[in-house]
Amino acid sequence: MSAYQGLSSLECRHLGVGVAKGPRLATVDVRIPAGRFTAILGPNGAGKSTLMSMLVGERAPQSGQVLLDGRALSAHAMEGLARRRSVMPQDCSVAFDFTAQEVVELGRYPHRHQPGTGEAQIPAQAMALTGVDHLAQRSINTLSGGERARTHLARALAQIWPDGGMPDDGAAPWLLLDEPTAALDLAHQHHVMRLLRQWAGQQGAGVVAVIHDLNLALRYADDVLVLGGDAGVHHGAVRDVLQPALVRQVWGMLCDPVRSSDGALQYIFVADTALSVRNFNRLN
Repeated sequence: MSAYQGLSSLECRHLGVGVAKGPRLATVDVRIPAGRFTAILGPNGAGKSTLMSMLVGERAPQSGQVLLDGRALSAHAMEGLARRRSVMPQDCSVAFDFTAQEVVELGRYPHRHQPGTGEAQIPAQAMALTGVDHLAQRSINTLSGGERARTHLARALAQIWPDGGMPDDGAAPWLLLDEPTAALDLAHQHHVMRLLRQWAGQQGAGVVAVIHDLNLALRYADDVLVLGGDAGVHHGAVRDVLQPALVRQVWGMLCDPVRSSDGALQYIFVADTALSVRNFNRLN
């Protein structure tokens, strides 16, 4: 267990989730500890990506604030944040014709004045971890969507690489990702989710990711934060929160719990016809 665990947290305090003067999508009061993998879930339009943009400081909340280790996010120096926190946005387009290796090397830019142990090898190690090392000299703009996503994940990992110049003051690394599995095939979805869980549990990183697949969350996440519109906000251990009753309330789907061959809890989903009819009648 990392010494970071229990010493660092990302906190939403009365955080109003919504854009500018638009409608309030949710009010979030949660504390997310380092050393755990937290999945943000919810239907389309619930505010998942809006919340993520507030967690990384790109968008001002309608009310409240985000705190990192008890201090407002805005009170942290950007240079310091860049050395201990990496972000993988939903849109990872690159304007210039960089190679995949050059994109990953950008993750090391915040550490240029305080390089870590084995600095030159970190990008290659990160690319090997996400399975894109064989694409190192390919132009990022010639890669498939899944290959680009895994390259950008390698960049994010390289930025907070262990022994990579991280401050040795109990400040946990943080990895924030918006739909990191959206462009990935089945095998790579599971590989990436296993990787994120390992970084939380073994490296003590705080890992927060927006995902859509409830079964991936059940299998790999420690905690979930569900934005449910009329159902409110639900946060806690994944198996405590992601119950069939909540799935029906938030997504309008019935689900039957099953156990896979390795013992993991998974759901088989069936549309709740009665609920869909009620919603249709209400809207019309």
